[in-house]
Amino acid sequence: MASLSLSDVTVVSVCYKSDALVADMIASIPEATPIVLVDNGKTNSFANLPADRDIRIVQLKENQGFGRGCNAGAALVQTPWILFLNPDARLTTGSIEALLEAVARHPLGVAFNPRISNSDGSEYFKRRSWLLPRNRYMKKGWPMADTVVPVLSGAAFFVSKQKFVAVEGFDPAIFLYHEDDDLSLRLTKLGQLVFVRDALVYHTAGHSSGRSPEIARLKAFHMARSRIYAGKKHQRPLVVFSTLMQAVALFASPAIIYSARRRAKAAGFLAGAASTIFSPPPSADSSL
Repeated sequence: MASLSLSDVTVVSVCYKSDALVADMIASIPEATPIVLVDNGKTNSFANLPADRDIRIVQLKENQGFGRGCNAGAALVQTPWILFLNPDARLTTGSIEALLEAVARHPLGVAFNPRISNSDGSEYFKRRSWLLPRNRYMKKGWPMADTVVPVLSGAAFFVSKQKFVAVEGFDPAIFLYHEDDDLSLRLTKLGQLVFVRDALVYHTAGHSSGRSPEIARLKAFHMARSRIYAGKKHQRPLVVFSTLMQAVALFASPAIIYSARRRAKAAGFLAGAASTIFSPPPSADSSL
């Protein structure tokens, strides 16, 4: 395999009301690495972007969801590797280089995750998924070395452009949540998913689109719908029942009495679950 450089990677970031975040994200990306910013629903001004950087902008008239936004950004990518990066994430020095070195070490790897640290310094590791049986869950905390994993986080998803295209990208039927899990499982049919210990990214989880009650309700609505759609697609048991029980649990929490955001989240999750009864998500793809 020919050696890869920083210019062989394009960072794609889907932005929804993210103007306060993108400048710091861009500053953390090496100058040789192209960037594609996706304005999801005309919610970003992208003012004062550095003129000396290779930055392209995709404008979507409506909020089409994370997966479709990623697909729209990926359509402009001309490099062999893509790093899908949340706008509230920050690369550390040498993180892309470490990912490229991992590509050379793991010839069967098709997609990779760096170490992801929360903004307070605590460890984040996607060790499980709603789409996986419990016997495939991994231990908490970062593995001590590069490790093949069953699922990757979409916060910093490093993937071969060729393999991404081969599986037809993110499922456009998933508006928000579980789209990275679904993509991970489809990519495992082509190769390995690898956690890369030497690459480090900081992520302010949940802050890329704000924390208002309105946004909490929207996210919870789509979380429930996506949970049911993706669960059926990957043949998980008791999908609708377990989702409705989770909605009940959210309402049963005493915390909703004191938090408008928690009330909005509970209402949105229940509405999303109920909506699948009257307006089901698209039929699950049986050709996984």
